[in-house]
Amino acid sequence: MRQRDDMTFSMDEYQRRLQGLRERMEKQNLDVVIITDPENLFYLTEYQTTGYSYFQALIVPISDEPFMVTRLLEETNVHARTWVELTRPYTDTGDAIETLWHALSEFDLHQNKRIGYERNSYFFPAYQQDRMTATWYDADFVDCFGIVEEGRAIKSEEELAVMRRAAEAGKAGMVAGLAAIEEGATENDLAAEISAAMFRAGGEYPAVMPYVTSGPRCMIGHATWEGRTIERGDTVFLEVGGCYRRYHSAQMRTAFVGEPPSEVREAEKIVLEALDAMLDGMRPGITISDADRLARDVISRTHVGGSLVTRAGYCIGIAFAPSWDEGYIISLKPGDHRLLEENMTFHCIPWLFGYEGDRVMGISETIVVTPEGGKPLCELDRGVVVKA
Repeated sequence: MRQRDDMTFSMDEYQRRLQGLRERMEKQNLDVVIITDPENLFYLTEYQTTGYSYFQALIVPISDEPFMVTRLLEETNVHARTWVELTRPYTDTGDAIETLWHALSEFDLHQNKRIGYERNSYFFPAYQQDRMTATWYDADFVDCFGIVEEGRAIKSEEELAVMRRAAEAGKAGMVAGLAAIEEGATENDLAAEISAAMFRAGGEYPAVMPYVTSGPRCMIGHATWEGRTIERGDTVFLEVGGCYRRYHSAQMRTAFVGEPPSEVREAEKIVLEALDAMLDGMRPGITISDADRLARDVISRTHVGGSLVTRAGYCIGIAFAPSWDEGYIISLKPGDHRLLEENMTFHCIPWLFGYEGDRVMGISETIVVTPEGGKPLCELDRGVVVKA
């Protein structure tokens, strides 16, 4: 292992992550693991590429040196970005699974070995998994999905520093987007201002571009800009995820064009109260289910209708498209009795969907769990922005 000039984290950080993985491998009696999830590859090595639809894997033996199997073009990312020195690439006319097999054979990691692989990895499709498990008769294959994510759930101080840089980039985008809201502007105008400000502030391409909706389009789940012209009386909903070195931090904010009616103010009050309850209560030792209830109990008292139609929040950190969240690691929802731990990071989203039938109130924060409660990664006023 050796430090590259372009690496974000220290070698001590990577050794800690690798050691944690190997400790979990030992508990599961695994001789070797094949890691294919893009976020997990990044976490362990800092390897990244937008070409992750092609097979790519980090092979980690319990004690020997790890190596990577990638498409030949992507091998450049291994040498430029990561501490990994051993690679076994395949060409565009080659066979990724055959290359993987030959590499395992070369390093004596196939015969009578217990091999873990991520069965739930988006970019390791079933047909490739079937070829691997059905034809290698002298190995015992075990689904080890979650073995890396267990380490990712709690962020180190080095990770938190990077996430704060992502938060500041996202904040710059949110401030610019809110400033651009006016009657006659288009959703595209807002999206352009958000994106430019994020990138000028040092942000990198996020796993998901900003969500920008106005008027009745706010009620369409995960919609974003489509050129609609903003009108007086519109709610404008923005959700911006800043990104730095693949780590993300997200925020929701809501604006109103014109004088907000009392129902908007009531919705604002209930969502802010729910968010405050989460920030105050999300401390080490409470359950995930209890963290969800902090928001849900407040939202249920609304007098203007609407509901919390989603989970109350989700783990956030490393991400590639199609999503910026780590909700598959932890989502804040009822029935999960795992405990929050210090330095977990969450996007807390106690939003109100469908109040007054067709309105949305979204105000959110990305926080780190501390003994004093959830601390936002950056500071930005949370009130509804009124555009006269």
